[in-house]
Amino acid sequence: MGVDTFESDDRGAQRDIARPRAQMPRFARYRLDVIGSDVADVVSSAGGWLFDRAMAGWDVGVAVPGDADARPLEILGVRTLPLPALLAAEKSSAPSALAVAEGLCSTHDGVREAVAAAVRSNRNEVTVWGDPWGTSLGQRGNEVRHVLSAAARAFKAQALAAAGQGRAAVAPFEAFRSHGRWCRTEFPDLLPVG
Repeated sequence: MGVDTFESDDRGAQRDIARPRAQMPRFARYRLDVIGSDVADVVSSAGGWLFDRAMAGWDVGVAVPGDADARPLEILGVRTLPLPALLAAEKSSAPSALAVAEGLCSTHDGVREAVAAAVRSNRNEVTVWGDPWGTSLGQRGNEVRHVLSAAARAFKAQALAAAGQGRAAVAPFEAFRSHGRWCRTEFPDLLPVG
């Protein structure tokens, strides 16, 4: 019985290894910027969705007004950003998606302007949570929900505890209102209700 041998050309792989990191091709990642009223609100309203998007390879950044304990957000695998920096980034380079607590659209001029610009451009997925649904945006948007993975439910429970929300049961889905266009991914995670 003979043994098959295969020859490979490792020269291409060696060139990539020898090439400096700055010259390596960059792969585009989806970016989700999130603006919440406080850490506990972000975790309780959208924590499972944010976890699932981060685990799917999205670059998820969260900003809340003022100083906050970032530990609950770190549990979810998302990074924290200062609100002024996130609002400045919204003007210079639009993310793939923007998610906002509706209450901030009513009370924070910079947030309202960023969300309105994103909705007008119709290039971004804009997701809003909270009551009343979308009244400050001038339209209600489409009701959507995200069904949490088992891992998202477990990590959200830990993040809620770290945010001082106790050990509450985590619902199997989170509900939002969607404005603008949806990000077309291979596995959509925001599904229309109804």
